[in-house]
Amino acid sequence: MIEAQPQNKRAQRAASWWPRFNSGALTWGRLTLTLHAFLMYLFLYGPIFVLVVFSFTRDEFGVRWTGFTLEWYVRMFANDRLMGAAGNTLYVAFVSTVVSTIFGTLLALAMERHRFRGRTGVDAVIYLPVVIPEIAMAVSLLAFSALVLEFIRVVTGEVVRRSLVTVIIGHIAFSISFVTIVVRASLKHFDRRLEEAARDLGANSWQTFWRITFPMILPGILGGALLAFTLSLDNFIISLFLSGPGTSLLPVEVYNKVRRAVTPEINAISTLMLAVSITLVVLSQLVQRRR
Repeated sequence: MIEAQPQNKRAQRAASWWPRFNSGALTWGRLTLTLHAFLMYLFLYGPIFVLVVFSFTRDEFGVRWTGFTLEWYVRMFANDRLMGAAGNTLYVAFVSTVVSTIFGTLLALAMERHRFRGRTGVDAVIYLPVVIPEIAMAVSLLAFSALVLEFIRVVTGEVVRRSLVTVIIGHIAFSISFVTIVVRASLKHFDRRLEEAARDLGANSWQTFWRITFPMILPGILGGALLAFTLSLDNFIISLFLSGPGTSLLPVEVYNKVRRAVTPEINAISTLMLAVSITLVVLSQLVQRRR
């Protein structure tokens, strides 16, 4: 009887484990959802992990792991065409980000602070680049640029071709909506009493904006700017449609190389673009949370 008591206790604990498994924190439903989430993340991010890993392989075709090397990154930085395309991409992203951030911030302030005729229509136009397919946006920008260039040729007699300028204009038109949405989100819960207090203390409208309003919405502006820079850096369709002959951009250059052959050099370029994009997105989220 003395030896049977510990066995009975172990049997009772074993029998009570199954009800706790069914009704406690770890249920079959929750286990299934966890497994489903793991498989979904594996499906989405597994190829990216493989891409990053095989950018360091010694295999010339990038399909087998034959040892660790940084040779493909060295070749990437030694490729003048790729570095030129990267420089053009950074230039386009920087200029389009600055312009779209300025206009997007002004548009967000106008939409949140004022009521005017046609405001609903303007609000719909703002969300249009976000909801329509990017290919439709690219085709419309291509048609518009062709119309403007033809008008310039008829009026001045000068033949103007598509170049980095047309790409910058297309990226600005695409990015303004995203900047406006982010800045408007930072204005939703803005305390207008701070501005009223500043004016009661003798500040004019300009001083109130720079000393009260602008510092308060600065995290939203920086978040929108980082998002616009990331979108411009990774944009392929608009860059492909609006770039002219002799205009090389990094996403288009990577696409042209992939059409010929997939090499670890392409994996290295893609890994570098991925790292820059993730860094900018993380910075955007951190800046917005600091508000």
